[in-house]
Order: sequence, then C-alpha cells, then structure tokens
Amino acid sequence: MGRLAGFRYRDIINILKTFGFEFYRQAAGSHEIWYNPETQRFTTIPNHSGDMPEGTLKAILKQADVDVEEFIKRK
Repeated sequence: MGRLAGFRYRDIINILKTFGFEFYRQAAGSHEIWYNPETQRFTTIPNHSGDMPEGTLKAILKQADVDVEEFIKRK
C-alpha cells in the first residue's frame, strides 16, 4: 500500500475543499465535477463506496494541480 491508500470519497472532498475546490456539477453516473475558482482548475471525482484506488486519486490530484505531499499533510 502506498501513501495514497485508504482515502474515501468523503475524505478526498473534505481535503480538496481546504484547497478551495467546490462542487460544480454532477457528471455521468456517479461522477462529480469539482472546481477551484482561484486556480480555475476542474477535477472529476467518482462518488463510490470504499477506498479510492491509488491511481484514481493520483489522477484526481494531477487534474486539480494539487501536490501529493500537500494533500497528505491536510489529512
């Protein structure tokens, strides 16, 4: 298990809110679009039960332009 293991949907959105992200709109199926008005960045987050796969979380953070270390610090 890597450093990004064990994060759930609720954990992720709570941390992204500290970076300035807010819910933007519902996307296809159980996916949501979140937006940061300060950085003008969008990210897509799947709203699934259980832990988020590490690769998926890494892609979310890349879209959001959020550093992995900063994300983990705000856990």
